[in-house]
Amino acid sequence: MGKSTGGKFLMKKVLIIGATGNVGSATRKQLLQETNTQLTLFSRHADQLTIDPHRERVLNGDANQMADLTAAIEGQDVVFAALSGRVDQFAQNIIQAMDQQDVHRLIFICSMGIYNEVPESISTYNLKNEPILKFYRAAADAIEDSDLDYTIIRPGWFTDGPVNYEITHKGQPFAGHDASISSIADLVKQLIVKDDFGNRDNLGINTPNK
Repeated sequence: MGKSTGGKFLMKKVLIIGATGNVGSATRKQLLQETNTQLTLFSRHADQLTIDPHRERVLNGDANQMADLTAAIEGQDVVFAALSGRVDQFAQNIIQAMDQQDVHRLIFICSMGIYNEVPESISTYNLKNEPILKFYRAAADAIEDSDLDYTIIRPGWFTDGPVNYEITHKGQPFAGHDASISSIADLVKQLIVKDDFGNRDNLGINTPNK
């Protein structure tokens, strides 16, 4: 595990699953600029990325393939997953692979609305009219039932914009409809570099309402 040095961490190894997506890409950029973490970039098209060979490596892989995941997770300190689609299946695979490789720290992107925690004054986005959220809820349930040192992140709708966010916890009403991608990336960075932040927690993130 990396050690803190003036706010930066040396040699902490971070796997980004979904490294070519919007959130994965933004998180990668912040980690490269603001930490000394060593990154493994995992996606089906990771080899198309231009990397810093001193800090990064790429692995083409599929989160539905256990052999791909276990190879990528081996030796990592932190696994960060930013995926879409059948995230319930991806979560189960990641949990299994992390258990096999004895890696414990997982940060996983879910979605607002999985607990019907979004007030109608903010959005009508809920499980009743958005069936895909059932996959995100199942993923969150599986992660919370695991023995991993997890943080689940439930962002609002992705937007552009600066780092500007507030956090709510599971059981609290969601506070805003949107969340900038840069804010989500900053929260992930904070969770990676601060070992005592967000452990076994379930966080909503949104742009503060004016």
